[in-house]
Amino acid sequence: MSINEMIILTNSQIKRYEQLYTEYQEMSTNPKKASPKFIINTPSSIFTWEEMLEDSSKMLKNELTKVQTHIDLQDDRVLSTRVNFGTAQIAAAYGCDMYIPPNNLPCAKNHILTDIKNVKNLQMPSYTDGWYQKLKEFTTFFQENMPNHVFIQLPDIQSTFNSSHLIRGNDIIFDFYDNPELLGILLDHVTDYMIGLTKHLNNMIHHIDGWFFDYGAMWKGNGRISNCTVHLISPKMYEEHILERDKRFLKEIGGGRMHYCGAHPEIIDSFVKDNFITGLDFESTLHDLFTVSKILPENVPVLTDCDENSSLLNTLLSGKWPEKKNIILNIYANNMESGKRLLEKLRESQLKHL
Repeated sequence: MSINEMIILTNSQIKRYEQLYTEYQEMSTNPKKASPKFIINTPSSIFTWEEMLEDSSKMLKNELTKVQTHIDLQDDRVLSTRVNFGTAQIAAAYGCDMYIPPNNLPCAKNHILTDIKNVKNLQMPSYTDGWYQKLKEFTTFFQENMPNHVFIQLPDIQSTFNSSHLIRGNDIIFDFYDNPELLGILLDHVTDYMIGLTKHLNNMIHHIDGWFFDYGAMWKGNGRISNCTVHLISPKMYEEHILERDKRFLKEIGGGRMHYCGAHPEIIDSFVKDNFITGLDFESTLHDLFTVSKILPENVPVLTDCDENSSLLNTLLSGKWPEKKNIILNIYANNMESGKRLLEKLRESQLKHL
């Protein structure tokens, strides 16, 4: 069986996904009509990361195997795959060496800007530097071998501060106090590169104009900011140094969502000051879904991760749900059988709540 025959949809399945995409769009355009979406993840990997990072066919097969589990579950995951080379691709384009841990994604091995005074000599990378030429080759293979009705989502682009931290290292924290002007040059440099890079990457993939696939869901806009590293700074420092760069980035690409896996709850209040944000996701073990749902604007969907035995799921299954309707649950189940049972219970609980 060829790769593009790994997934073949029936007409009824095609119609179901067309309706699902409409419902995802309504999460932003008509949030009062929205209903919660459930993505149930079960173990599905068939290759190691070492194998996938060297072989585009194995990476695509692994992605399609994962997609098929969701088709079988009939949950709310979108039909999308991803060329995944990890979180340090922008750092690698700037010249950072890469390290591949055992059966894991590449990460930055060193930091090329060891002295902030050298920031003025920093060269703007091309869109083929680092791993980006390899990413283009993998993306081309995906496009040529993708089954019908399956999309390619953007690779990980991280964020201005995340990538600046990898380029500069932990000394970037001192720069906020000792060299704020030079820090600003670095942040602007990375923001400028990210804007052009994201537009370039969007042109490489097949997507629906004004909407993008990410984290198993569909979002308004054209990209995601992963602001994990802002956990290292205060909300005040974020607003003084990072927020306007995040705004500029999202404005230039046409809006996008925010990912945050840090623990500072106050920073979410800062995120929503970005009027170009179209979604937010966070860790349910670090933040309360009910609280965050009240903070976010009505037309900004929220996604959170949880395990099948988490306290959050137990709360929802008991019949207590946030008033916010455009929420997405990304749930990890031990196997297909438990995933199917959980999906059925969640949908029953949701209907009773409505």
